Amino acid sequence: MTRIDLHTHTTASDGSLSPTELVQLAKTQGLSTLAITDHDTVAGLDAGITEGERLGVAIIPGIEISCLYEETELHILGYFIDKEDARLTEALSKYQESREYRNPKIIERLRQLGCDLTYEEVKAFAGTGTVGRPHIAQILLKKGYVKNVAEAFDRYLGDSGPAYISRALPDPQEAIGLIRAIGGIPVLAHPVYISRGKQPFEEVCARLKEWGLLGLESFYSSHSQSQVDRYRGIARNQGLLATGGSDFHGDSKPNIAVGVGYGNLEIPGDLCEKLDDLAKERAGRT
Repeated sequence: MTRIDLHTHTTASDGSLSPTELVQLAKTQGLSTLAITDHDTVAGLDAGITEGERLGVAIIPGIEISCLYEETELHILGYFIDKEDARLTEALSKYQESREYRNPKIIERLRQLGCDLTYEEVKAFAGTGTVGRPHIAQILLKKGYVKNVAEAFDRYLGDSGPAYISRALPDPQEAIGLIRAIGGIPVLAHPVYISRGKQPFEEVCARLKEWGLLGLESFYSSHSQSQVDRYRGIARNQGLLATGGSDFHGDSKPNIAVGVGYGNLEIPGDLCEKLDDLAKERAGRT
């Protein structure tokens, strides 16, 4: 059986494996195709693509852009993007500025709550990666303020936590438009999280499709079979491509394995072929 994974993260954002290490792991797990989709950065793509060529693993250049839809944060995956496009570089610089404004304020809140940590510690831990809340969570864990990363978000960093600070996010129309403008295929990530919102999920999808959405991540690590069936049905009814990925991060999500999620994730290999066909179709129109 062909094994693929269209949603993974590296040390370029908040994953614990370098792009090279991630591709090597994918190879040992029998994956034929891997999409590297770091948060708001393409810094890991060159190394990942190079290692993929060496090992015979097809690497799809991707990204995951955080957006704000009304009052709900959602994420748009972009596949087959042109990572060198100046429009992408400009947009990512703007998103990074928003993170740089937010992160020190989170640290300040945590210090007020009695947690002894500094932003310099967090940046050192993140290395060359884009600093985000998962890095802060890892420092809280390392210093013994929480027992695991999940507790860090539940107790401090989650959207309703006392250390949460919002940041300026693009709206989905902007993110979808950007991904399409640079030759990519925009896909809504992990719909199970968005389905908890007030607006019916089908209506959210319909609006995003009006803005140019082309796919829905129907296969995902935390989706039950009934949820998989539901999202595949919505994708089919709305003319969206069904995709799938584990959302692998490594140590920050230790129970999620590349390619298989919690162990029961099965992403049909032909989804990759359909994604590739759509990419070629779009390239032929430009």
